[in-house]
Order: sequence, then C-alpha cells, then structure tokens
Amino acid sequence: MQLIIFYVFAAVLLFAGAMVVSSRNPVHAAMFLVLAFFNGAALWLLAEAEFLGVALVLVYVGAVMVLFLFVVMMLDINVSSMRQGFARYLPIGIAVAAVMVLEMILVLGSDQINVVAATAGGETAVGSNIRAIGSVLYTVYLYPFELAAMILLLAIIAAILLTHRRRGGTKHQDPTAQAKVRAEDRVRLVQMQAVQRRQPSNNEAGAKE
Repeated sequence: MQLIIFYVFAAVLLFAGAMVVSSRNPVHAAMFLVLAFFNGAALWLLAEAEFLGVALVLVYVGAVMVLFLFVVMMLDINVSSMRQGFARYLPIGIAVAAVMVLEMILVLGSDQINVVAATAGGETAVGSNIRAIGSVLYTVYLYPFELAAMILLLAIIAAILLTHRRRGGTKHQDPTAQAKVRAEDRVRLVQMQAVQRRQPSNNEAGAKE
C-alpha cells in the first residue's frame, strides 16, 4: 500500500511539474507549483523525513508562493510574449531535463544510497528525525545557525527601512492626524437666505411677445 501511495504522489508530482513548465498562464503555473510542493511534501513524509515535508509546506507554500501569487496578480504581465519564448527555449529545457534525469539515475543506482538509508533508519529507530535535526542544529551547528538568523533579521530590517523611507514628491497618509480630525474642521455649514423669483409684470410679458 505504501508503494502504491508513493507512485500516486509521484505521478501527480510529475504531472504538476510538467504543467508548471507548459502552462501559459502564470497564475495557473503558480497553482500547479503549489500542487507540486504538496505532493513533494507527501513524498518526504513517506520517506520518514517529517521536518523536510513540514518545512516545504510552511516555507514554500505558505510564504514564497503566496508572495509570488500576489506579485503575479498585481503586475500586468504580457502573456503573449511568454508564449512566443516557450517554443524558443523548449530544446534547452528538454536538454536540461535529460541531464537531470541522468544525474538522478546515477545517484539512485550508486551503492551509497543503501548506506545513507540504513543510517537514517537507525536514527529514526531512536527518535524522530526532527529531534535528531534539532539536537545537531543547536549543538554542532549552533554558531552557523545564529549567523543565518542574524542575516535574515538584517534583511527584514533593511526591507522595512526601504519601504518606510520618505521620498520627496510623494503623497503619504498620517493615520494619527486622520484620527484627530473633527467634523468642524472638514465641513462648514453656510446659511443662505432663500431668494424668491420675481414674476414678470403684464407689460414685460407683452414686450417679450
């Protein structure tokens, strides 16, 4: 049963990957990529790599692809130019795909795969791989992990500063000033006396006729 589930998820993953490349609508391509990520996460779970599966869903599906969809939907992308470039880069894409398939066959056919699988099975027998990754990450690779966290924090701060910087000639809103606005400052009521229209006399009406 596990082998059947693996082949089902693998087939859906290959189909979604092919649709990502061949789809001419960027939104549809992004949605097929989300489907590919979900099936890839399911394959990681079948391989008893829960950390990689959860990280794939949270990081790529929950953050990267949502941001990518926002960008694609907000930008005016010329789909006709993308359709013209698809046929031009098709031979290069087929060549790269063939090289990747050959590399995967060489890796899966080597003798080192059995050694790695046996080592991973020994670790999961003691505890989950998430616990094993956490113990190694916070002991052996503690300083590289802290350095990566500092780099990501600096990137977040830099993005916030670039977004909120003041540039000349641009209009911006001040929420504090908007909250302090009173009705008397925005609306002025003016009272005007009603003007009654004067009826023309008989002499004026006869002159007009």
